[in-house]
This record gives sequence, C-alpha cells and structure tokens, in this order.
Amino acid sequence: MSDLMLNGASYSLDAEGYLKDLSQWNAEIAGAFASSIDLELTESHWELIHLMRQFYQEFDLSPAMRPFIKYITQHLGSDKGKSIYLMQLFPGDGSPVKRIALIAGLPKPDNCL
Repeated sequence: MSDLMLNGASYSLDAEGYLKDLSQWNAEIAGAFASSIDLELTESHWELIHLMRQFYQEFDLSPAMRPFIKYITQHLGSDKGKSIYLMQLFPGDGSPVKRIALIAGLPKPDNCL
C-alpha cells in the first residue's frame, strides 16, 4: 500500500502501510485504518489512541508493549494497564501496540516485526 485515498485526498504511506506524514493524521484517517483491520473504534479505543499519541509527543517514538503498559498504568490506572486489556481491544496477529500505532498515525514501534 503506497497511498490512502480518503474523501478525495491522498495520504502517503510507508512500505508497511503506516502514515508517512504524521501531521496529516485525523479521526477520518484513524477510522479508515481501523476499518482496514476490521475494528470499530469505541471510546475505550480512542482513549488508548490519544494516549499513544501523547506518548509519542513526549518521547518522540512509538512505544513497545511494556513501556506503553507502564504509561497506561500511570495515566489511566492499573485496571487498564494490562496487556490483556490491549489485546481484547485490539485483537489480531502480533502486538496490539502495532495496531494502535497504525490507527494513531504513528510509525510502527521499532521492536515490532
């Protein structure tokens, strides 16, 4: 996938389908990415998407699972700071943080295959 076409606009994607220009991200793009992995976004999803974007702004990188779990615990509490919580909200093959980064318009976390 090299481009995402959405409402007449074209958005460049990298070789793995992640948004190249992070400043172009918006809720419509997030919805399109979520749809591409058969996910309907709820308030719980958005809470984690926005938190990952906050993590990226703070540390200038997309987090791996453990640092993001710790960050979630600090900001949202220990009930949400569990990998099982992320896996339930963002099911599929591989790491949930990889799917959250995609939907959040961020680069793929470095340690994700």
